[in-house]
Amino acid sequence: MTKSTFFVEEDKILVSLFDEGLDNLHLYKPGSSPLYAERLLSLIPEEYYSKITVHDHFYLKNEYKLGGIHLDTPELEIPKGYKGRISQTCDNLENLRDIKKKSDYVFLKNIFDCIEFSDEKSSFNNDQLVDAYKKGLIDKKVYALGGMSIDNIKYAKDLGFGGVVICGDLWNRFNIHNETDYKELILHFEKLRKAVG
Repeated sequence: MTKSTFFVEEDKILVSLFDEGLDNLHLYKPGSSPLYAERLLSLIPEEYYSKITVHDHFYLKNEYKLGGIHLDTPELEIPKGYKGRISQTCDNLENLRDIKKKSDYVFLKNIFDCIEFSDEKSSFNNDQLVDAYKKGLIDKKVYALGGMSIDNIKYAKDLGFGGVVICGDLWNRFNIHNETDYKELILHFEKLRKAVG
């Protein structure tokens, strides 16, 4: 998932991540103007558009032939007449089964304390997650979101998650205010890919 704010080197970093094998990028910029998202997309080669999912400004999906749309809350409705890949965020286990039925995949939110937003704390304990896995709620269609890092990818895999959503663990490797060299971030992404593999 992208950092929640736009920054100068972002397009170069995203292209490098795609070049290194990133297969699904969630463009998540809450509260931002669609013009900034359009500008960022215009700086990314079209060959990568099908690997990008947008969290708002859903018209961008068709305009740029993006991979899909993501609904961040259960209250958001799928746009009328929408055809294409849909993913959603779920923050409680009671709603997970229903949300999975309406989605290609689901982010189960707040597995651990969020790295980027310190006020977002873990919503589940180990027993709840193990129980959800045994009941078949957590499966290949459910991705772990919240505090995911290289240190807990194995834990998520062992619980049956189909993937992990990496945000803070990656973006914390680059200071958007005073760095232009993002080699450390790319090297960390390679380690993350190996850990997921």
